Amino acid sequence: MKLLGTPFMPPLFTSAPKSICLLRLSAIGDVCHAVAMVQAIQKQWPSTKITWIMGKIEAQLLNDLPNVEVIIFDKKTGFKGMRAIWKQLSGRKFDALLHMQLALRASALTIGIKAKYKIGFNRKRAKEGQWLFTNKKIPDTASQHVLESFFEFAYFLGIDKTIPTWNIPLSKSDISFAQSISSANKPLFVISPAASKDERNWLTDRYAAIADYAIEKGFEVVLCGSPAPREITLGNNIQNLMQQSAINLIGKTSLKQLTATLKQAQIVLAPDSGPAHIATTQGTTVIGLYGHSNPQRTGPYLSQDNVVSVYKKHVQLQYNKSISELPWSARTKGEHIMKDISLEQVINVIDHLD
Repeated sequence: MKLLGTPFMPPLFTSAPKSICLLRLSAIGDVCHAVAMVQAIQKQWPSTKITWIMGKIEAQLLNDLPNVEVIIFDKKTGFKGMRAIWKQLSGRKFDALLHMQLALRASALTIGIKAKYKIGFNRKRAKEGQWLFTNKKIPDTASQHVLESFFEFAYFLGIDKTIPTWNIPLSKSDISFAQSISSANKPLFVISPAASKDERNWLTDRYAAIADYAIEKGFEVVLCGSPAPREITLGNNIQNLMQQSAINLIGKTSLKQLTATLKQAQIVLAPDSGPAHIATTQGTTVIGLYGHSNPQRTGPYLSQDNVVSVYKKHVQLQYNKSISELPWSARTKGEHIMKDISLEQVINVIDHLD
């Protein structure tokens, strides 16, 4: 695993600052990347007090991070919610605010947070006018993966280059839940089939075929996902197309139970989605299915070699440019893209891992 970091530049701090505020509200995958960065700061500067403002859902996973004060911002509360956070933080001034969310809503939230340094992305990568709300910009424009770009905030502060690691606490009951999933004590093959948009999902019949294949290989297949109706429907449709039986936990787990399940798994199969990155935090091998976003930017960080991607093909078709000529966050569009990932491609990865 490589060390992360851009060429040397003078750090913002030469000794541990007293307090840092982190603003990264969402999404699940991104906050998982941010956890590794936060814990790298804690390892080098254990005396630094860290406050993290995050979203309501994300806090269900991360509200008990060791030695991190978590403040929840529910975006549905709008300006009223912002004022509540400003009131909660009144009288406090941080040495640094790491503004790691590009949305204008998040930038507006920073207005009422006092900090000597408000640090954001380089203007080349910032969006929605984020640069207007910061007085320091990380110089990084070269890192490919989102996790690496997050680590640049830590290096800008003065943290030494390091390898990302994660510690997301799990209770004994969460671990017991995951350990009891397979009554036959078989290794778990977890399929988390739903991305944030349906067009980014793989084909339902191919999920079913892969589930049957994994069962034939001796795995217990488990379907995981959120309680969103579209995810529950997808899980039911996969089960209906299968020749054998899977354990369907879609909508039946908390985020902590989901994390424990992903930790217990031997392999996780998922499109570009939060569970792929949660599994990464647990050291579990992920087979990522990518077509709409660049897996070098958003793929499962520790399982890049296991990604099955048709992104390069479609991004060149849609933009008539190579990846190197496109913006860092360029995406492809269309409901037809994921069908170009074949069963054979995924089976080949499974066979290589088995």
